[in-house]
Amino acid sequence: MTITQAPPKAPLQFPRLAQPFVALFLAVLAEIGIAFFVLNVVAVPLIAVWVGIPLLLAFVPAARWFANCHRVMFAGITGEVIPRPYKKPPLPGILMWLRTTLTDPATWRDIAWLLVNAVIGFTLSLLSAVLFLATAFYLVYPLLVGVTPHGVFDQPFGGLVTLSFWESFGMVPLGLVAFLLWYAVGERLLKADAIIGRSLLGPTESAKLAIRVRELSESRAETVDTQAAELRRIERDLHDGAQARLAALSMNLGMAEEMVSRDPAQAAALLTEARESASTALSELRDLVRGIHPPVLADRGLEGAVKALAMSCPFKVDVTIELPGRPPAPVESAAYFAVAEALANIVKHSAATTAWIQITHESERLHILVGDDGVGGATVRPGGGLHGIERRLNAFDGTLTVASPTGGPTTVIMELPCESSSLKITPSSGTA
Repeated sequence: MTITQAPPKAPLQFPRLAQPFVALFLAVLAEIGIAFFVLNVVAVPLIAVWVGIPLLLAFVPAARWFANCHRVMFAGITGEVIPRPYKKPPLPGILMWLRTTLTDPATWRDIAWLLVNAVIGFTLSLLSAVLFLATAFYLVYPLLVGVTPHGVFDQPFGGLVTLSFWESFGMVPLGLVAFLLWYAVGERLLKADAIIGRSLLGPTESAKLAIRVRELSESRAETVDTQAAELRRIERDLHDGAQARLAALSMNLGMAEEMVSRDPAQAAALLTEARESASTALSELRDLVRGIHPPVLADRGLEGAVKALAMSCPFKVDVTIELPGRPPAPVESAAYFAVAEALANIVKHSAATTAWIQITHESERLHILVGDDGVGGATVRPGGGLHGIERRLNAFDGTLTVASPTGGPTTVIMELPCESSSLKITPSSGTA
């Protein structure tokens, strides 16, 4: 079973016939934006008398919400997501938030965009909408003349001419001309408005760098926390498991050494118990090592390790792996544990009867898809298994996308950067 699915790369674009209504809506919003512009500009100087603080606490979030709505709509026009470039306050508190907001260039770019949008954006959007409305108006012009009283529509161009019902059909070609103009330039006018908005609402190069630094800092912090938690788990497992077993083994051997001369039977029993403790400790150590870096992963690579995981599941798991070679060890390990955690979630929560795994390498990225036919409803929430996968992938600048409608199926899509030059050219493809 081979299933190919990729996470969305860009937002869905508005259909062509929906664009005139979007343009008209944007034209109305552009004039509403004047109110946001005036309120924010007036509130800033009032900070000196403290009145401006509560005003800004209300108006700035409102303006940002207004700008975010336009970011979504502009993305639907151009097909390109516009990131939100706002700075996060370094410390909690209203005054710190206000200081960060007022010193954030994105705040003032939003305010500048409100004014630009009220003039240029309004003109471009309205012109795109008017061309389509003119098309509809002139195409039904004879109907309007026929159903309205004399003097309403039968005297166009300011009453310069008077048209009968049959003469009004001469206006229909104007509708065709308007349609051709709208078809030729209507979408371009909307995209021009979106491009202008993106230039002001999108992050600058310095803002992109700051966002990237922030993402890497958060990823590094999460990675450090994950590593610390993993070390604590290993220490706990060693202390509660193998260490306790070895301590008991040492005590049993000491007692057997004392009893070997006076009570050989009891000494033999203690040696038997010591042997069992040694076997248990060895098994626990193997499990612990397998949790750090499974031997099957080192010996057989990602394909063999993933197939071993699939075979251990209580239901059928179809595996499709097409790789030009073995990824670097850190990427391979991250991919293995991500798949393992995804399968563990399926076993625990999905009530699935079948699952599938697909691993491919395209465009310098390792694509991993894990799906099941279970009940669905899976979400990424703090402390959950999917959140743990997301944190693991973040350390490698990877991504996690979950599609899990209620009733299923669930599809978990993971991507990891993996340059083709870093792959070791060894056989690593097949289906199980």
